[in-house]
Amino acid sequence: MTPPPPVGPYTPVVRSGEWIVCSGQVGLANGSLVGGGVKGQVTQAIANLAGLLESEGAGLADVVKTTVFLTHIDDYAAMNEAYVTAFGDHRPARSAVAVAGLPIGALVEVEAWARVPS
Repeated sequence: MTPPPPVGPYTPVVRSGEWIVCSGQVGLANGSLVGGGVKGQVTQAIANLAGLLESEGAGLADVVKTTVFLTHIDDYAAMNEAYVTAFGDHRPARSAVAVAGLPIGALVEVEAWARVPS
């Protein structure tokens, strides 16, 4: 899967030795935010992260830390459902915070750090 191009002037994924840092991803596919509310957007955002990781020879199982940004903290439970489905039994460290707004009207954004030993 090819992740969408960035929505701003930044690099979507950077590798530094064993570390891979993925910029925050929103639920963007084919140039538009996906439907399904926060669950749909979380699912797509994590799929976009997976695509970035794959481009560096890694996967979701290599993720050690995520940060989730929500425009509505009341969406926390719904985000958790989609997050657990996407990550399966893997549980990276995580922070989740409410923010005033996100690019392109997204409801959620997810960033990730991964480690792949050489």
